[in-house]
Amino acid sequence: MAKFELKLPKMGESVAEATITSWLKEVGDTIELDDTIVEVATDKVDSEVPSEVEGKLVEILFEKDAVVQVGQTIAIIETEGEDVASTASVSNDTPSNEAPAQAVAEVEKTVEVAKETTSTAIDTSSSDRFYSPLVKSIAQKEGISLSELEGISGTGKEGRVTKNDILSYVQNRGNAPVKSNDAIQFDIEKPKKAAPAPAPVQMSGEDEIIEMSRMGKLISKHMVDSVQTSPHVQSFIEIDVTNIVNWRNKVKNAFQQREGEKLTFTPIFMQAVAQTIKKHPMINISLDGDKIIKRGNINLGMAAALPDGNLIVPVIKNADELSLVGMTKKVNDLATRSRANKLKPDDIQGGTYTVTNIGSFGSITGTPIINQPQVAILALGAIIKKPAVIETPQGDLIGIRHKMIVSHSYDHRVVNGALGGMFIKTFKDIIEAWDVNQDF
Repeated sequence: MAKFELKLPKMGESVAEATITSWLKEVGDTIELDDTIVEVATDKVDSEVPSEVEGKLVEILFEKDAVVQVGQTIAIIETEGEDVASTASVSNDTPSNEAPAQAVAEVEKTVEVAKETTSTAIDTSSSDRFYSPLVKSIAQKEGISLSELEGISGTGKEGRVTKNDILSYVQNRGNAPVKSNDAIQFDIEKPKKAAPAPAPVQMSGEDEIIEMSRMGKLISKHMVDSVQTSPHVQSFIEIDVTNIVNWRNKVKNAFQQREGEKLTFTPIFMQAVAQTIKKHPMINISLDGDKIIKRGNINLGMAAALPDGNLIVPVIKNADELSLVGMTKKVNDLATRSRANKLKPDDIQGGTYTVTNIGSFGSITGTPIINQPQVAILALGAIIKKPAVIETPQGDLIGIRHKMIVSHSYDHRVVNGALGGMFIKTFKDIIEAWDVNQDF
């Protein structure tokens, strides 16, 4: 008999961890090749982890709701045959006659570490902050309470407490000077006053309590973090989209017949956004401390609706390289898979600028929140008919035109009003110069 380590696979670009949401198999179950063993979730996308082998599930190393790093072993499958070994647990330079023994030893070591971590880690389920199993285990061992743990400044991603952070805290824990009336205090930061607790919500017998979903909690946190991180400024502009409306009405049937795709306004506008970014590349940036990261690719995030009503932002990679036909196929594919909840983790990674179509809900305009770590987001309002002044060589006329208001939210730390305003002015010029006689 041999043992196979089922590891958490790579979940997409820059995704380092995932949360276990559901075990679909139990210890002792027979496993077929490609059977789904467990469901996991990153920030917004749920995924399934299939088995690479046939056998019997003998160990589950992480419980539901545990956060697991990419590459970590999450379960052990026992396989038939003496010569079957887990390729994932044996390195290329390991001698073949030592592989089975070393593989089993590594598995047993992993199991023991996982059990030890699980048994000693403190309960942080009531905290909004993420703590790795190792950090929780150290906190438990050193007698650090959850409230004390919450006060440790983290140097990891998104302020997370790392191993070095908690070890440094433990080392300096007893070195703080004792406060007295005549003692001189040096460089001691006073604790910040806790935010006032929100007033309790009054309820009646007719009210219903609905538990916020996991994704709802994540979206809520991301929105609050974005507003606290970036000073949002908005610019608005009204665009005459009559040429595009007339052109689309003229070609949409032929487009669908030739390409097998429905032509909506979204790919037309996304293509125009990509062209605008090429003219103003300093909108395609991120801010890392005091460093500005100028992105080498134009990857457009496209806000799309999920079946439960939440929004997700799949990403169109290298959008500036796509023709209108290519953009249409990409937009339709991502929108369809968003509605069916079939997006992959990599589909939502790497965005550099986001567009949201609030007009699809009838909104004329809005002030969207920036999708961090980006620095700007464009909102497309509803297209409505308006009486407008039309300038002609013979004089001004009043006519019916299709108009759309576009709002641009941007991070005022790095995007000033001139760039934010010029960006949507360029977008307006590209849209209004649309050639009604062009082919697709």
